[in-house]
Amino acid sequence: MSQTSFIIDAPVFDPTTGEARFGYRLGEHAFVETLRFPLDTMDMARADTGAFATLLDLTAAVLGVSYFKLLAPFEIDATALALSPAQRAFLLDVYENGLGEFYARNDLKRFGRLSITAGDPRQDNIPQTLPDRALVLIGGGKDSLVSVQLLESAGTEMSLFAVNPKGPILTSAERSGLPFLTVERILDPEMIALGKKPGYYNGHVPSTAINSMIAALASLLYGYGNIVLSNERSASEGNIEFDGRQANHQYSKSIDFERAIRDVLATATSGSLGYFSLLRPYSEARIAALFARSNRYDDVFSSCNRNFRLAGHDGPLWCGKCPKCHFVFLIFAPHMDKARLTGIFGQNVLDNPDNIDPYRALTGLSGHKPWECVGEILEAAACLWRIADHPDWRDSAVVKALRPDLEAFYGPARLQSAYEEFMADSADHLIPENIESAVAPHAH
Repeated sequence: MSQTSFIIDAPVFDPTTGEARFGYRLGEHAFVETLRFPLDTMDMARADTGAFATLLDLTAAVLGVSYFKLLAPFEIDATALALSPAQRAFLLDVYENGLGEFYARNDLKRFGRLSITAGDPRQDNIPQTLPDRALVLIGGGKDSLVSVQLLESAGTEMSLFAVNPKGPILTSAERSGLPFLTVERILDPEMIALGKKPGYYNGHVPSTAINSMIAALASLLYGYGNIVLSNERSASEGNIEFDGRQANHQYSKSIDFERAIRDVLATATSGSLGYFSLLRPYSEARIAALFARSNRYDDVFSSCNRNFRLAGHDGPLWCGKCPKCHFVFLIFAPHMDKARLTGIFGQNVLDNPDNIDPYRALTGLSGHKPWECVGEILEAAACLWRIADHPDWRDSAVVKALRPDLEAFYGPARLQSAYEEFMADSADHLIPENIESAVAPHAH
């Protein structure tokens, strides 16, 4: 199944239509993916620069993971792309660690075994001048909305950004009142169909890496000097050990990936394009406390991936059954009263006996960390222990069932100190000093 090569064709961008086309070949199959950028306010001159051409090549390779994974071959032929050794190393990281969950869940050993061949890099990169304003990726959940509110308080000029927005992304963006830039992404339908057939693999891809590269193209075309994400420090924790490495569902949200893509984007644009996560100093629990300060987005935001996938969206914003719902409800509980939190979710997630076993996995008492964008195991345990005596939550089914096991497994002293550590800020981040100093007074 893996004796063929995955071939990435040279991408094509037409500034008169705003359409970028990316071609791929895998065995007998040929695919084309399309991105459509709005023509309004586009600076077409930047589309004719070496920097944009390099970013387009990098984007072609990163978007290619969706097609590569159908057979997951060992060889990636990117000779149609102009890439430096550092850029090839970055892409190898995307195809290895970015697909770590995919490999682990399909029992495919690829770490250290993939090869990428590419053409010689361009020598015509002319420094760009990009305006000092931020393009903020928004996902409709609590994290990006905390970033938006912090940047608003700091007086930062910004626009929101999303690829194929729907459901909570649209309602949250509308509620913010900020400019909203969107790009349409059209996957090749044959790829989607093959992923459901015997003989082909399917699974998780690093969507943050994909959306970040699309945002990089947009930053040049529309003039933004910084791409701002909302990835917290918990995202750097892996899920399980596989093939000699940690497989991390959130790898492209980790600080290792953030550092790698920041350097690649800076080099490709001669230092004009910045990339960082504004929430990297914070844990999920700390972000929940920041979100709880305002109820501005209570009725429009959602972090529930299960219901988000079903979005139009006319149904409930939260399913209350998935690991994401379980975790987010839990980390809000120390900072919101019962009426507000159950009003947001439409239910008391902690008082459902069916959720006891899932919370055991989430807090490290059984199994492994769920394959979801959830915080650290110890963080979940500390938050549950934190509310164990609270009159709003102490009689809930999950809290009553797990409290004695948590205290026996971790010990009250460790749970208390862990909670304090998760509520403290980390210095391990890549936020530019001027932005950090402008935001800091509003985060405390």
